[in-house]
Amino acid sequence: MAFPTPPPILAERTLCASELSEHRDEVLLRIYAWMHLARTADNRILDLFRQGLIKGTVTGGQGNEGLIVPLALLADKTVDVISFSHRDLGGHLIWSGHLCEHLNQYFANADSPTRAREGNVHHGDPANRSLPMISHLGAMLSNVAGLTDSQRRLGRPAVGFTFFGDGGSSTGDIHETLNLASLLSLPVVFVIENNRYAYSTPVSEQFAAGTELWRRAAGYGMEGFAADATDVIAWTETLATAITKVRATSRPVLIEAQTLRLRGHAAYDTCNYLKPGEAEDFLARDPLPKFRTQLITAGLQDRLEATEAELNDFVERCIKLSLAVPRPQPDDMAAAVFAPAKPLEWKPEPAAPAVLNHAQALNAALSKILGERPESLVMGQDIGTYGGAFKVTDGLLDRFGRGRVLNTPLAESACTGYAIGLALNGHRPIEEFQFADFSTEAATQITLNAATMHFRSGAACPLVLRLPCGGGLTFGSFHSQELESVFLSFPGLKALYPSTPQDAFDALLAAYEDNNPVILFEHKGLYRRGKAPVAWNPDYRNVWQPRRVREGDFATFITYGEMVHLATEVCDYLAAEYETGIELFDLRALAPLQLDAIQASLARTGRLIVLHEGRRTHGFGAELVARLTEANFAQLKAAPLRLTALDIPVPFAPELEQVYRPTKDSVIETITNWMG
Repeated sequence: MAFPTPPPILAERTLCASELSEHRDEVLLRIYAWMHLARTADNRILDLFRQGLIKGTVTGGQGNEGLIVPLALLADKTVDVISFSHRDLGGHLIWSGHLCEHLNQYFANADSPTRAREGNVHHGDPANRSLPMISHLGAMLSNVAGLTDSQRRLGRPAVGFTFFGDGGSSTGDIHETLNLASLLSLPVVFVIENNRYAYSTPVSEQFAAGTELWRRAAGYGMEGFAADATDVIAWTETLATAITKVRATSRPVLIEAQTLRLRGHAAYDTCNYLKPGEAEDFLARDPLPKFRTQLITAGLQDRLEATEAELNDFVERCIKLSLAVPRPQPDDMAAAVFAPAKPLEWKPEPAAPAVLNHAQALNAALSKILGERPESLVMGQDIGTYGGAFKVTDGLLDRFGRGRVLNTPLAESACTGYAIGLALNGHRPIEEFQFADFSTEAATQITLNAATMHFRSGAACPLVLRLPCGGGLTFGSFHSQELESVFLSFPGLKALYPSTPQDAFDALLAAYEDNNPVILFEHKGLYRRGKAPVAWNPDYRNVWQPRRVREGDFATFITYGEMVHLATEVCDYLAAEYETGIELFDLRALAPLQLDAIQASLARTGRLIVLHEGRRTHGFGAELVARLTEANFAQLKAAPLRLTALDIPVPFAPELEQVYRPTKDSVIETITNWMG
């Protein structure tokens, strides 16, 4: 279905600063045309929503066109990076795509850019560095910072653009990202769209330290200023100067753009919280009629009216076409969760085995990745000179430099979002969390942003998250968590949990080459628990499958991580003392689960044991038991047995932690009672 041909004035989506003086009338008409298109489209979208033809809700940009249209025109769409927000339909229209494509997104039809998997303005164009927004508004800023840095690392003179409201500026993610951008000297234009209200809460009720939000820039060592985005010409000139400076200096800037929200937060907003006369004041400052009057005064009325007529007709033709697009089909949704695999080539090194412990094996894998893959980088707290809390990154800084081994500030959410931005542009970051427990600070970025990226945008997000986890070392509740059941309840994440040095080496390579976010769980108790030969393994991808550790006929026993060693001792004891052969599997890959070999074993043995260090209630073992018994219920000879930690926070003292976690003695006692 061919799209309607846009009016000629929409053929130009760029604006050079020099044009403001050399071709002033043409430039002003171009700006006005895009503003009028955005306003007309937003108004018609609201009409269609009220008619029930658009679902969910709509958050219009009426009043914000004076801000976003000049900015989108001034940006270099060939290299720059952006993530539009709720009020920025005009920016979407300019950046890429046809009006019909954007309308298809609102109609959630079969041709929508997100294939109807995301709603309304929650879309972007990752291939052209327009990142899709999520409703956690602060979380988007760090994605832009990461992708902008990726562009600069590739030698491209990019500038990043982020947007957040006066309300959103309260969030920790925004403060973390401002600091990170200044620290790394990233050329990002941070725009506060200050329309005075966060939904219904006025600025005066949001901040005690004054309402001049741009003054926060000084605290991050960056330039900041305020500007009136309802004065289109002055705003365009100010913005052009700022963008040129950021591009040249590679320093961020914070701009508080004073703008308007004429239609409330969303379509359902009654605006009954506005003070008397405030709505009338907003209408008086509406940038579109103000700018229109300026153009008429400049003698451009005839051209302006002709342009408006063309644009109005174009909008209606586009709406008619988009309304005729069929509804979406659900057939391929499950297949869209993960990006397809594209295996990497590796040098068959090290060929000769080296005897390494778990931490050294991970270090060797990181060295191999950094040495062979130029798109790779390792990041995390204290991973540089110090070598990481558990010395897994020891020596990497000296070998590969600070550009590839990046110490990050204590800002897990922003740093993970920064890694996501890098991953979306062809880099493959590996992020170390000092302890798995601290990854909860980045839960939104991991579970709702990275994990959903391919499903909602079609973009691959190759990211490795290394989580030192587990107890037994008397670290207490905040340094000992097993979080697999928490994270893996969210779709879109893969996970590996190796138990041997060779598997740790293989798992890091397998995780690195995957085109999806992969969590690598690393039990702290394994880092220095013995050594074993480690070498290049051409079958390293087998780590995605379970490993049979012991053979037996009495029961099928599944575990992973440090518990593999405990379970091995238990199986050896039961074989020696009770002449009972138990078939033991090291699961290795927790997501996606590959259970064929285990299913076959259970069908033969008829008895199932699951052991993991995490707590029992909502623990990962419950999922394993459910899946395996659903397929083998008729063959079961006994109720499945779950061996887990207690349902309490991780206690500190070794005497208490010994009771909290599964131990060899407690597991043997429970299994023998179950056998009897």
